[in-house]
Amino acid sequence: MTPRTILYTGKGGVGKTSVAAATARRCAERGLKTVVLSTDPAHSLSDSLEAELGSAATPCADNLCGQEVQAQEEMERNWEAVQGWMGDLLAERGVDRISAEELTVPPGMDELFSLLQIKRHHEADEFDVVIVDCAPTGETLRLLSFPDVARWWLEKVLPWERRLVAATRPLARTVLDIPLPTDAVFDDVQRLVRNLVAMNEILRDRSTTSIRLVMNPDRMVIREAMRTFTYLNLYGYLTDAVVVNRFFPADVDGYFAAWRAVQQEQMELVRSAFAPLPILVCPYLEREVIGPVMLDRLAAETFGDLTPEAVLHEELSQELVATNGSATLRLAIPFVEKADIGLKKIGLELVVRVGSQKRTIILPPTLAAYRPSAARFEDGALEVVFEKADDRVAQDKQAG
Repeated sequence: MTPRTILYTGKGGVGKTSVAAATARRCAERGLKTVVLSTDPAHSLSDSLEAELGSAATPCADNLCGQEVQAQEEMERNWEAVQGWMGDLLAERGVDRISAEELTVPPGMDELFSLLQIKRHHEADEFDVVIVDCAPTGETLRLLSFPDVARWWLEKVLPWERRLVAATRPLARTVLDIPLPTDAVFDDVQRLVRNLVAMNEILRDRSTTSIRLVMNPDRMVIREAMRTFTYLNLYGYLTDAVVVNRFFPADVDGYFAAWRAVQQEQMELVRSAFAPLPILVCPYLEREVIGPVMLDRLAAETFGDLTPEAVLHEELSQELVATNGSATLRLAIPFVEKADIGLKKIGLELVVRVGSQKRTIILPPTLAAYRPSAARFEDGALEVVFEKADDRVAQDKQAG
C-alpha cells in the first residue's frame, strides 16, 4: 500500500515543526504507523517531540517514529564520486581542500538529498503515513523545477556527454591538463537523477501526496505563502490545506486584543486568497508547544473532527480538453497579474514563465502539429487554445 505523504512548508519561524509533529502524533493515535522527518538543516524536531532522534527513523511513541535527516550522510551516499572529482579539480587550481569540498555541493542540493528519504520510505513500505517538516519555503521553491531539469538531463544530455568524455579522456591530461570525470562520477549523477525523477512522481501523485502551507496571521508571511502557492500550482504540486498558526483567541484583552484585531483583518486576506482550500486555525497557546501534551492539544485545536491524514482538498492544477481541430489547456496560477505571464511552445514543450520562475509542460504527441492560437488569463487560471498549424494558416489567409 502506498503511504500517505504530507509535506509542511512555510516561512521560517511560523511553527512548521510543531504542526508537523502534532499531525504525526494524531495519525499515530489513530493506529497508523507514522514517521515524521525533518529535512530542515536547523533541526528542532527532537526538541518538539522531546525525544532523541537520529538520522534513521527512531521510535518515539506508539506507532510513531521520528527522523532528523543528516544531509551530509545523504551526500556521501549519493554524491561521493562527484565530490571527489570536483574536489580534486578545484584543489589542483589552488583552492584549499575544505573550501573545495564546500563548493562541490550546489546551493539547495543538501535538502534535495534529504528529500530522497521520502522515496526510501515509500520503497520500504513500513509506514502508513510519512510527514515531512521541510526547510523554509525559499529553499523548497528552488527545488521545484529540479526534477523536470533532471529528467531532461537524463534523456538528452547525459548519454552524449558520457560518450564524449570517454572518447577524449586519453587526450585530456595532455591537452587540457584537467582530470575528466570517471565512470563512477557519471554513475553517481545518473543514479541521483533517476532517484529525483522517481521522487518527483511520488510528490506529484495527488491521490497520496499533498503539501500544506503553514503561516502566521501576519501580512508579510501571508504574502510569502501566496507566492509559494502560486509556484506549487505552476509546478503541479497539490496543496490541500493552509494552516494559520498562533491566532489569538477571542478572550484576550489589553495589549493582545489590539493584536487580535489586526490578525482578524489578515484572516480576511487568507480567506479570500486561498479559498476554496480548507483553512486550519491553530490558536496561540499560553505555553510553548513542546512535548506530547502540548502537541496533542495543538492537534486537537487544529484538526477538530477532521481526519489529519485525509486529502483535504482535490483540484487539478491543469487540464487539457481536446475538441474538433483544437485543444484547450487550463493552468491554475493564482496571485499573478496577466502582464507577469509569458508563453512559448517548442515542439511538444510549452514553457510558462511567471516572473523569474518557469515551468516546462510536456504536451501529448497528438499536439505536435498544433500551435498556440489564443490565450487568456482570468479567475486565477490561464487558458491556452491550440489549433492545428495548417488550419491556422488557412484562417490567416481567409482573414487576409
